[in-house]
Amino acid sequence: MKKLCLLIPFLGLSFLVRAQSGTYHAFKVDITLGYAIPQDGGSGLGNTVKAGATFTIEPHYRLSDAIAIGFRIEGAGLGYENEADENSSAKVSILSSYCPSLEYYFANGGFRPFIGGGAGIFDQSSINIDENTGDTADFVKQGSKFGFFPRAGFEAGHFRMSAEYNILGKNANYAAFKLGFFFGGGKK
Repeated sequence: MKKLCLLIPFLGLSFLVRAQSGTYHAFKVDITLGYAIPQDGGSGLGNTVKAGATFTIEPHYRLSDAIAIGFRIEGAGLGYENEADENSSAKVSILSSYCPSLEYYFANGGFRPFIGGGAGIFDQSSINIDENTGDTADFVKQGSKFGFFPRAGFEAGHFRMSAEYNILGKNANYAAFKLGFFFGGGKK
């Protein structure tokens, strides 16, 4: 329900605002894959941070050639391994986020650097795996948190590269480095 409460006003605002873009089409959709790096070892001592991955879909509406508003839908999986425990165990933290976003582009040419950010709801769950017991995996829903992220990157043609830092607090922060492309939004 929280996701729907965020999405409806955002979509309404998008349709009320008339695009002032003279060079680029008003709508575009970003699709990116990324490498995620958790802040630390998660809850408990002895956890070693492992790599993670992200997948993002983000529709945008250009208010002008320099400003675009969007709605980021992202899933991230972050892995941890408990080396202090003599029993082999691991944890995969699964985060999904639903965040309105804003980007500012510094150039109108073929290479377009940008900065931006967003804020919204992050749902957090985890899968705990213990190889030495009969339980192979336990799924634990940990609830929703409010979070935000700054980002910077560039677009060249329809290629997109960005870096962002997702801030959730309590050992749930993570950096993401993403590569992808976008549909629509090109030059008129």
